[in-house]
Formats: sequence, C-alpha cells, structure tokens
Amino acid sequence: MIVVLNGPNLDRLGSREPDVYGAMTLEGLEALCGEAARAVGERVTCRQSNHEGQLIDWLHQAADDGARGVVLNAGGLTHTSVALRDAVAAVGVPVVEVHLSNIHARERFRHRSLTAAACVGVIAGLGPAGYALAIRYLAEVN
Repeated sequence: MIVVLNGPNLDRLGSREPDVYGAMTLEGLEALCGEAARAVGERVTCRQSNHEGQLIDWLHQAADDGARGVVLNAGGLTHTSVALRDAVAAVGVPVVEVHLSNIHARERFRHRSLTAAACVGVIAGLGPAGYALAIRYLAEVN
C-alpha cells in the first residue's frame, strides 16, 4: 500500500489559483493516484487535511500499517513545519515530497523546504503527473 497525503488548502484544487495549481480537483487527483497505483500493482490510500497534527498522525499510521511509501504534498507546511519534518524522518517509511507547482520558480519563501532533506526525493512543477511518478517510484524501488 502507498499512502498519499495532501496538506492545507489542497482540498481547494480546481478552484484555488488554477493558473498555479491547475484545473484538476482533489477528487480528480485522487482518481489519478488510484490509476497510477493499479498500473504498478499497488493499492493507494489518499487523505487530505488542513491540520498539521493530522498529517503527522497519518505518517505514523502509514509506518504502523506497513506502507511501502508515502507521497506527501504538505502544501505551505513544507516551508514552515519542523514537526512535520521530524515525523517524516522518524517513521522509517520512504517519503517522496511532491508539489504541483515549481516551488523554485515562485515566491522566495517557497524555495526552502524543511521536509525535503528527510524525504527520499522531491518532485516539483510537473503538476498531477508528479504524483504518478512518485507512486511508480515507491512501487518499483521498494
């Protein structure tokens, strides 16, 4: 099983700044993740929360449930949350950080990711395809 975790404001996909994040809704993104997982013989569980502690609890649960890996788009928490970074480092499950937009081509404060160093890799700027790539990587490498 691969777990996909989406953080704050990603429940607004499709209506939130479509010029930055695209027109796909969260439901559409979750369907794409399901298709990508099936294509590599995996199951996927998708979750979204606007709350940091919930994302941390789900990271812990992924480890406890024996997940093969986690795809994490922590949204704005990527740039601010030491607690989330520590959870990624602590769980012992490979985590791929994903961003729909190219965070390095955006505001300066988005250029720094606190969580990236604890992840096995980062995919940014490829839109929804980044999620499918992360799922494929976790299924094939682990």
